[in-house]
Amino acid sequence: MSTAGQVIKCRAAVAWEAGKPLSIEEVEVAPPQKEEVRLKILFTSLCHTDVYFWEAKGQHPLFPRIYGHEAGGIVESVGEGVTDLQPGDHVLPVFTGECKECRHCKSEESNMCDLLRINTDRGTMLSDGKSRFSKDGKPIYHFLGTSTFSEYTVCHVGSVAKINPAAPLDKVCVLSCGICTGFGATVNVAKPKKGSSVAIFGLGAVGLAAAEGARVSGAARIIGVDLNSNRFEEAKKFGVNEFVNPKDHNKPVQEVIAEMTDGGVDRSVECTGSIQAMISAFECVHDGWGVAVLVGVPNKDDAFKTHPVNFLNERTLKGTFYGNYKPRSDLPGVVEMYMNKELEVNLGLGRCCTRWCAE
Repeated sequence: MSTAGQVIKCRAAVAWEAGKPLSIEEVEVAPPQKEEVRLKILFTSLCHTDVYFWEAKGQHPLFPRIYGHEAGGIVESVGEGVTDLQPGDHVLPVFTGECKECRHCKSEESNMCDLLRINTDRGTMLSDGKSRFSKDGKPIYHFLGTSTFSEYTVCHVGSVAKINPAAPLDKVCVLSCGICTGFGATVNVAKPKKGSSVAIFGLGAVGLAAAEGARVSGAARIIGVDLNSNRFEEAKKFGVNEFVNPKDHNKPVQEVIAEMTDGGVDRSVECTGSIQAMISAFECVHDGWGVAVLVGVPNKDDAFKTHPVNFLNERTLKGTFYGNYKPRSDLPGVVEMYMNKELEVNLGLGRCCTRWCAE
């Protein structure tokens, strides 16, 4: 029986207060409005960003709220004006979007859509400023335009990527955030050459994806840097072949890496959010051609400090957002890389995938 146009009652994990345990509740999910789609979420992962904002460390407190932004599902129904998606399509909702009309979307150099760029404070839909979630007549706010900790959710069509229906959603759901963020930071931004050296700061899920990008690019030396040596064995599966734990040395880790690599690595990718790791990642690249890419999100009061001569010596510092991928245009192709066994997404660290029993 079709549920299009009707309010759906389903289960969702609701955050009522900052830092308080999530509560499984029966909520109501309204039909999609103009330029929106309603999704049946089959698999959702836990990203540390969900925890960060659930604790209200990076936002103005906005509760009650349904978190979750790394997931896979199927289109249940579409709203007015939606032409490129239809019920039954397999999709990945993404925390950022691609309207395909703004200057950023039309640029080959940017994926930071003017309309659908990440907004952690917004808790309602763009079309009417209202939430599609409610309980007992009271609204429950959205998170990152996705809110995947619910059996059904409503997203703007520009934040939903249609993918190959043969792709296993329980595996490729992590492409909607962590994998693309790390992998793209390496292949799209750092762009290491075959035979080069790459240092990866932080060997959590995003760091492992960045290491995978270095492996796929043909880097010869992939140096993993992490304060937790227990992560080193898992990282070998993603091409990391040398390791440094800063706690094992009595000098700055950038100096350790420079000594290991005759002056510095060709590329570095920072995936921790630690301001000190960011500085180390920049200062450990080789002068003349070294490129450092920052991925991690720092605390709001952090400041990046390095001597200007590091830039004058022709080191380059770059930032990236979602690995410079445009979600609607590029994500289907990344899924095909996985299907063709060109990309490893089975991260043993940092992700927990849950299936919603919404059959």
